[in-house]
Amino acid sequence: MQQCETTKLAYINIDDPNHFRDFCSILYKYFNLYLPLYQDELVIICIGTDRATGDSLGPLIGYKLKDFKQSNVHIFGTLDKPVHAKNLKDTLLYIKDTHPNALTISIDACLGGIESVGCIAVGEGSIKPGTGVKKDLPAVGDLHIIGIVNLSSSMNMSILQNTRLSLVMKMADIISAGIRHCCCLYSCKKELL
Repeated sequence: MQQCETTKLAYINIDDPNHFRDFCSILYKYFNLYLPLYQDELVIICIGTDRATGDSLGPLIGYKLKDFKQSNVHIFGTLDKPVHAKNLKDTLLYIKDTHPNALTISIDACLGGIESVGCIAVGEGSIKPGTGVKKDLPAVGDLHIIGIVNLSSSMNMSILQNTRLSLVMKMADIISAGIRHCCCLYSCKKELL
């Protein structure tokens, strides 16, 4: 769980009727821009834990993607094997050893302002997981996708426990389906070339 700060992000409100098209358009643009630079290999790190509803976005997405079979796409962080504060450093070392040239997308839940709750944000660069709950963890990702699941406050741990599962699930559905869609589009494009 991270706390969002204002940066260059593309925001997609999940209540917008065009949310899926908009999310895929942004993500596919990044795929076309960055995947060729990383030998078309993609690592997706889904960060979080199912022990707090608000922090379960990453593992839910990993769960939905775990059976996605493309040889160049590798998923880390599921409900059964989450990537969280205690194993993040080891997971990053493993990824560096096994997929050193891959484009890495980090996915995490986030707390933010009232105008951002219910938005998915996509951006370049890494995120610092754990900042919303005052943990000092390494930065993760070449690109990132964050779901703003609730309001940031002085009681962030309590907020995480009281986040609506329906919001988290809707975000997980949109993000996982969008990733599948963009991976398939990119793969088809590569086959045609």
